[in-house]
Amino acid sequence: MAAGSPVPPPVQIRRRVPDPAAERQLPRTLPPLLRRIYSARGIRTEADYRLALQDLHPADGLLDLRTAGERIADAIQRGDKLLIIGDYDVDGATGTAVAVRGLRALGAERLDYLIPNRFHSGYGLNPQVLEAAQALQPDLLITVDNGIAAQTAVAQANDLGIPVIITDHHLPGEALPAAEAIVNPNRPGDPFPSKHLAGVGVIFYLLTGVRAQLRARGWFHAKRPEPNLGRLLDLVALGTVADVVSLDRNNRILVHQGLIRIRSPRGNPGIRALLRIAGRNPDRAVAQDLTFAVTPRLNAAGRLDDMSLGVACLLAEEPEASALAKELDRLNRTRRRIEGHMKRQAETELQDLEQRQIPLPSGLCLYRSDWHQGLTGVLASRMRERWHRPVIAFAPAGAGTLRGSGRSVEGLHLRDLLGEIDRRHPELIAGFGGHAMAVGLQLSEAQFPAFRAAFSEAVGQVLGEAPRARILLSDGALSPRDFNLYTAQLLRQAGPWGKDFPEPLFDGEFHILQQQRIGKEQVHLRLRVRSVSGGFPLDAVAFYWQGPVPEVGTRAHLAYHLDVNEFRGVLSPQLLLVHLECLG
Repeated sequence: MAAGSPVPPPVQIRRRVPDPAAERQLPRTLPPLLRRIYSARGIRTEADYRLALQDLHPADGLLDLRTAGERIADAIQRGDKLLIIGDYDVDGATGTAVAVRGLRALGAERLDYLIPNRFHSGYGLNPQVLEAAQALQPDLLITVDNGIAAQTAVAQANDLGIPVIITDHHLPGEALPAAEAIVNPNRPGDPFPSKHLAGVGVIFYLLTGVRAQLRARGWFHAKRPEPNLGRLLDLVALGTVADVVSLDRNNRILVHQGLIRIRSPRGNPGIRALLRIAGRNPDRAVAQDLTFAVTPRLNAAGRLDDMSLGVACLLAEEPEASALAKELDRLNRTRRRIEGHMKRQAETELQDLEQRQIPLPSGLCLYRSDWHQGLTGVLASRMRERWHRPVIAFAPAGAGTLRGSGRSVEGLHLRDLLGEIDRRHPELIAGFGGHAMAVGLQLSEAQFPAFRAAFSEAVGQVLGEAPRARILLSDGALSPRDFNLYTAQLLRQAGPWGKDFPEPLFDGEFHILQQQRIGKEQVHLRLRVRSVSGGFPLDAVAFYWQGPVPEVGTRAHLAYHLDVNEFRGVLSPQLLLVHLECLG
C-alpha cells in the first residue's frame, strides 16, 4: 500500500463450525475433506450433491409457461416472425443466444433478435426499443432477462397489434405488464420452487415448454427431428454464473451439466474460443473460469460498444467464433486500461481526503467528468471490495445528466435506501432501479453534491459511521499433506461453486520464502510459502494486490483458495490469496 493511502476496514476471519452428525450422514466414498466442506454448506445426503439433469424442478411449475409455450408453438407452425428482445449483460446475451439457437432448432424459420444499446436506448423493452423493434415488423415479441417492469412499452405494443411474451427473473413492481404471458419465478403467486433462476434459465425452461407443445402436435418427424435442448446448457451455465444468482441445487444442476458440455468438443464454439484466448483450457473448465475469463470479455462488449458483438460470438461457429473472441479480448484489454485509470483517480481522491484529515464518508459517491459510464459499475465494485462501504460511481450521460451505478455491502438494501432518499429529497434523483446489492440511477450534475451528502447521511444511519469489518468465512486449515495437485483438482471439480455455495476458503500461518510484485498497471503479488506445520514449498498469488507485502523470512496469516495452476501444459497446486496479514 502506498504511503499515505487511506486504511481499508479490518478483516475478520471466522471459521465455519463443523457438523459431525451431518458429515457422518454423507457417504464414506466421499473424501473426508469434501464431507467437511459439503456439510458446512447444507449438504446432508448423497441426493443433495447429485447433480443429474433429471433432478431439475419440472418446468410446469412456472406460471404462464403453458400459455407462453402454446403461443410460441402457434407462431412457429404459422411461420410468424419472432423477435427476441435481450439485454446488454452476460445473462441477457446468453439468454438471447439460447432463445435464437433453441427456437431455430424447434423449427422457427423467421427469427431475429435486438439488443438494446446501453448508451443510446437504455435497458430492456422500453418505448425507444419498441420503436426499433417495430421497424423489423415482428409478429411476436419475446423478452429475455427483462420486461417485468415494461408496462408502458407493452401497452404500446398491444396498441400496435404486436403481442408480447415476457421472460424475466427480476422482482416485479406493484403492477404487471399486460403481456400475453409472463414467465418469471418471482412473480406473485408463482409456485416454482427455485426463485433464483437467471434470465437465461427462465428462457431455457420456456423452450422445454414449447418443445412439449410441438411434440404433442406431431410437429417433429424424420426430416425435422426433435431437438436435444440439453445442447444449450453450456450457455445456461455461463449466464447463470455471470449473473451471480444463488447457486441453489437447481442452478447447480444447470451449471454442472453446462460445464460438462463446455468441456466436450461439442461445447459452444464461442465460449470455448473465449476460454482459449484467456489462457484457460476449455477441456478442464470450471465455474471460476466462466467468472474470471469469459464473463469480463463478453461484458466488455456491452460496456464499451454493443453487446450484439457478444451475442454474435455465442451464435457463431468456427472459425468465426475465434475471430469474434479476439475482438472481444481486444475490447476487454481496452476496458482494463480505462478501468485502471478510473480506479487510480478514485484512489487519489480518497487519499486526498485523508491528507486533509477528512474521514471517509460512510457511503462513497465518486464522480469525474472524464469517466466512462459503461464502467461505473465495475469501478463501484472494485471500490466496495477495497473499502467495504456502499459505493456509487457516476459518469456524464449528456445534457447535464449523470448516470451512476451502485454496489452495496451486507446489511444495506441499496435500492430501498435510494427509495428513502427519494422520499426525503424528491428533487435529487431523476430515476433509479435495482435491488439490494446493485442499483442504477440518474441525476443532474448540479444535484451531485447534495445527493452525495444525502447518501452518506442515509448510509451512516443504517450502518454507522465506521465501516463494518469484512468477514471471511473459512473452512479451517489444511494439513501439509493436503497441499498437493490431487486435492487441488478434487476441490476444483467438486463444485460448481458460486453465490451461497462458496468455493472452499482456508486459512493458516505460513513462512514467506520469496516475494515478487508482477505487472505494471495492475500489480499482482507472487509469493513462495511453506506452512508453519511443514510440507513442501508452494506458490501463492494475489491478483490486483494493494495490501502489505511480507518480507522474506517472516510469517504471515493467509486466507486462500487451493487451486490448480497450468503453465505450458504442466499442472501444479497453488494458493490464490484472498487476505494476507503480516505477523513478523
